[in-house]
Amino acid sequence: MTLLRAACVQMRSGTEVAPNIAAASRLVRQAAAAGATLIATPEMTNLLDIRPGMARPKIVSQDDDTTLAAFRALAEELGVWLLLGSIAVTVEGDERLANRSYLIGPDGKIVAQYDKIHMFDVEVGDGQTYRESRAYRPGMSAVLAETAFGAVGMTICYDLRFPALYRTLAQAGAQILTVPAAFTRVTGEAHWHVLLRARAIEAGCFVIASAQGGKHEDGRETFGHSLIISPWGEILAEADGDEPGVIWADIDLDQVAKARDRIPSLSNDQVFSLNRASGEA
Repeated sequence: MTLLRAACVQMRSGTEVAPNIAAASRLVRQAAAAGATLIATPEMTNLLDIRPGMARPKIVSQDDDTTLAAFRALAEELGVWLLLGSIAVTVEGDERLANRSYLIGPDGKIVAQYDKIHMFDVEVGDGQTYRESRAYRPGMSAVLAETAFGAVGMTICYDLRFPALYRTLAQAGAQILTVPAAFTRVTGEAHWHVLLRARAIEAGCFVIASAQGGKHEDGRETFGHSLIISPWGEILAEADGDEPGVIWADIDLDQVAKARDRIPSLSNDQVFSLNRASGEA
């Protein structure tokens, strides 16, 4: 039996970096005090500002980023695995940014980093239009992080709508899938729970989805409802609406193999062709 207490930090990030670091750090400490050894924060932990031209001057390279430095120090101080859900960082040779997630070990070292692959270019009906690809460069590679407790597949927010990514990670050995997010209220109310449970079931993995929630300083509204889900699709813990806070659950990684034995869909893939029917006899 491989037991692990996992926690999600739910935030309402604002438009200034320092207060967001302070708020996230308080919640991470709260999760560690509750016994969590794997703690995840949401997408854009350090800054949420969609106002034109306002966020870009506050974003720096990975080497110069104060949020990453603070969380590396915090992970080492607390002796925990810390998923910094994502921050925006500059990319050498590209005017666009990277939306990057970091898995930090108990020694404060970066174990893995992942750049969000799928860009959120949509109109969801909340009065705002999102064109993430204008400012962000999509990642090109899936990332599976090997840890002392098991394999972690790293994803971010809109990736959730692309099940092939999660299947690839699961077939490569992932036992836990991380989905830090800033889901809009409109899409969250419609799809958040069902998509996360579907990815957990399809992949036979635990899903740890730390979220942004509430009305932000920049005017956007995010859904909250951070979730920890079992490989059988059971909700093990859920945040109270969109309020900032911490949730945790004890997970037994042996349940991954048991779920996959019961429904071995990951090993039942079939090669098939597509025939287009014309409707004519």
